[in-house]
Amino acid sequence: MKRTLISKAVAAALSAALVLASLTGCAGTEDKTITVGASPTPHAEILNYIAEDLAEQGYTLEVVEYNDYVLPNEALENEEIDANYFQHTPYLENFNEENGTHLAALSSIHYEPFGLYAGKTENLDKLENGASVAIPNDTTNEARALLLLEQEGLITLKEDAGITATVADIEENPKNLEIVELEAAQIPRSLDDVDIAAINSNYAIEAGLSTDNALAVEAAESLAAETYANIIAVKEGHENDEKIKALEEALLSDKVRTFIEENYDGAVLPSF
Repeated sequence: MKRTLISKAVAAALSAALVLASLTGCAGTEDKTITVGASPTPHAEILNYIAEDLAEQGYTLEVVEYNDYVLPNEALENEEIDANYFQHTPYLENFNEENGTHLAALSSIHYEPFGLYAGKTENLDKLENGASVAIPNDTTNEARALLLLEQEGLITLKEDAGITATVADIEENPKNLEIVELEAAQIPRSLDDVDIAAINSNYAIEAGLSTDNALAVEAAESLAAETYANIIAVKEGHENDEKIKALEEALLSDKVRTFIEENYDGAVLPSF
């Protein structure tokens, strides 16, 4: 009986040790995998460019592509991914406020000049009374689009509107422009239905558009240029994780700066 009890005890101890070893091994593997949610262009392209650099440090980079601005933040909040790279700080802060999420902004990586693109009207000077203008319907990008319209003298906003501007802040609209609010990703596909459209550069690039043929782009010294740099975001509490630090270091390299400058013809600019 004693021998049987001892054997069972030894077996149980060995089993527990194997399970612990297995869990430890899995944890180690997970800790060396960096899963990042990103918009396809340019974010995922930039991330994939640094995959080999991270591999040299022992990390496996997994890029999960999203085609909207909501799912990658929900996935980050739920810790389905380690970080995301698609948004600017005002959007993240607004998302946290509206959804009760706990996401933190880290380093700024690049800036994408917002552009006005031709739809049914090929020139801003040819905009007729009542012309339609598509703009993003999310809070921060709506403000950005309105600031660009103001920059081009098409509307005037209330003096204190700034980066929180909404359609309700339009003080003067001499051409009686019809502002059409759409989900940002849908706007390039809606160009044929409106006169002009304000489009985020990542969606413009995906649609084959370029700032070279935009009717107008944000001025380099504009409030938007200072505010809307795209960032790495993480769930609060993970800002100092080793793998997040490795990710940031790889993205903030001279190699990435050169890649951005050489591949996007001014539609994407490094912000570091």
